[in-house]
Amino acid sequence: MKRPRLFKVLPTLLTLGNAACGFGAITFAAKVDLAVRTGWGTSNEQCLFIAGLLVYLAMVFDALDGRAARWAKQSSDFGAELDSLCDAISFGAAPAFILVKFSPDFHPRVLWAIAVLYVLCAILRLARFNVETDEDDSHDSFSGLPSPAAAGTVVSFTIAAPELRSLTAARTVDSSWLYDLAFFFDSALKICLPLVTLAVALLMVSRIRYPHVFNQLFRGRKNFQHLLQLLAAFAAIFLVQELAVPLLFCWFALGSPLRALWSHFWHRNPNTVPPMAPFEGGVPPG
Repeated sequence: MKRPRLFKVLPTLLTLGNAACGFGAITFAAKVDLAVRTGWGTSNEQCLFIAGLLVYLAMVFDALDGRAARWAKQSSDFGAELDSLCDAISFGAAPAFILVKFSPDFHPRVLWAIAVLYVLCAILRLARFNVETDEDDSHDSFSGLPSPAAAGTVVSFTIAAPELRSLTAARTVDSSWLYDLAFFFDSALKICLPLVTLAVALLMVSRIRYPHVFNQLFRGRKNFQHLLQLLAAFAAIFLVQELAVPLLFCWFALGSPLRALWSHFWHRNPNTVPPMAPFEGGVPPG
């Protein structure tokens, strides 16, 4: 009798693991500057790096809890609401707090406004998803950038920052173009991240269609384009390692709107333009 009970509670435990990782990410981000002053032996970059990893771990829990619920036949409205509450912590509050700690040289009021806007857009995105999605939805695509992908885009820069810093520290007289590029991005990173965060916040509440990557990779038939994208992703990871993380996430977040703009301005074919319905009354249509 104990094993079936474990299966019933497993989806809830996975969902709560998502929230625990989100809170852990906020905790480690809060140690920035404090760790150095108190001599804990942890640098600011290490704190933000761990915080970013915890957000990615929350994404793993978020991907597993729904599948565990369907496998255990425990899907319910309670589970859906709990999942959204935990997502609001891990993919809403945590990335915004990491942003504030990562870019202290940015204009403080503008930075705070961007962080607040990101949290609000994440909450709106999660609420809209709950209203518009039912159990029979095939989940082949999403309307608007999913909140986990938005969070992954924001914290990907904290994952790449230590590698950029190590490349710039290793520069020599005969350094390659990669070192020069790393030096440029290391200097511009903390200025670019608030702008990227603003972009993904607006994309979350947009009506641009985004593919469900997991379902496209592991379900149904694969076409040649999917194979090329997968090979390109593996090549990027092999060549630039940690630097590939922001590249891949920005590619996913910005690729769909760029394709939509290309179709809109060059093809002028309404059948090829993804729906980009404006908000009505200041609230995304449900």
